[in-house]
Amino acid sequence: MTDTRRNTGTWIRRFHPSDAPVRLVCFPHAGGSASYYHGMSRTLSAETDVLAVQYPGRQERRAEPCVGDLAELADLVLEEIRPWADRPLAFFGHSMGALLSFEVARRLEHEGVTLSALFVSGRRAPRLTRHGDLHLRSDDELVAAVRKLNTDDLRLLDEPEVRDLLLPPLRGDYQAVETYRYEPGPVLGCPVVVLTGDQDPQVTGDEARAWREHTTGAFELRNFPGGHFYLNRYATAVTEVVATHLRNLRIPRHGTPRAGGPGKHTTGKPPMAPCRKE
Repeated sequence: MTDTRRNTGTWIRRFHPSDAPVRLVCFPHAGGSASYYHGMSRTLSAETDVLAVQYPGRQERRAEPCVGDLAELADLVLEEIRPWADRPLAFFGHSMGALLSFEVARRLEHEGVTLSALFVSGRRAPRLTRHGDLHLRSDDELVAAVRKLNTDDLRLLDEPEVRDLLLPPLRGDYQAVETYRYEPGPVLGCPVVVLTGDQDPQVTGDEARAWREHTTGAFELRNFPGGHFYLNRYATAVTEVVATHLRNLRIPRHGTPRAGGPGKHTTGKPPMAPCRKE
C-alpha cells in the first residue's frame, strides 16, 4: 500500500508522498524554506520519496523563533528525521543546508544509520568554515551581501512588508552558519557528491574538493556554470545528478533496512560516475 502520510508535523514537508524505496531529505539554504524543493520533489516522486525540512521562523512557522545555533538545529532536525528512517535515506543540502545535512548525517551515523548518499551543494568543506559577522550588521548591509549571491530570488526584499518577514529568518540562519564551529570526529561512511558553481565566490575548487576528507565512502565533485545559486538555472541537471545516483543504489523496491531493525540501516558504496573534469 502506498504510504500517503501528509501530516508530517511542523518540521517536515512531504509534497508528493511516494512508496519509493529510498527517501531524500532536502535542507534549504539560509533564509530559504521547504518550498524551494517543491520542483525537485515533483520530478523525483516516481522514484524517490522526497521530504523537505522547514526551519522555524518562516512561512507558516514565522511566529516561531529562529534557531541561531547550527548544532542545536541539527539536534532538533535529527529528532524529526528518525521516524522517517524506516527506508534508506539520502540527504541533499544547499549552502547552509549542506552544512546542516552533514551535521545531521554525523549524528545519524553515531546512532548506527549510514546514509545512502549525501549531496552537498554550494558549500565549502565543514573543516574550512570561515566565521563572519553579517548577522550582526544592519539590515541594509545584510541584504546587500545576500544580493551578491542570489540576485534572482530576492526582489521581494524591495517590498517593506515582505522584507520585515524575510529578514528575521535570514539573520537567524546567518547567525547559525557564522557561529558554527566544526568539531573533529569520525568521518562519514556514506558516498558524498559535491555540487558547485564554477563562479561561486563562497566556494573555491580546493574548498569543494576538501569534502573528500569527510568521508571514507565514494566521492564525486560536479561543477556547473554559475555562481552560488547556479542550481536556480540548472535545476533540471542537478535533479538528474541526484536521480542517477539514487538509481545506482539498486535498493529493492520493497526491501528492508539491513542492520539494526526498523529505523537502522547501513548501505554499501554504490558505483559512482566519473568526476567531470574541472
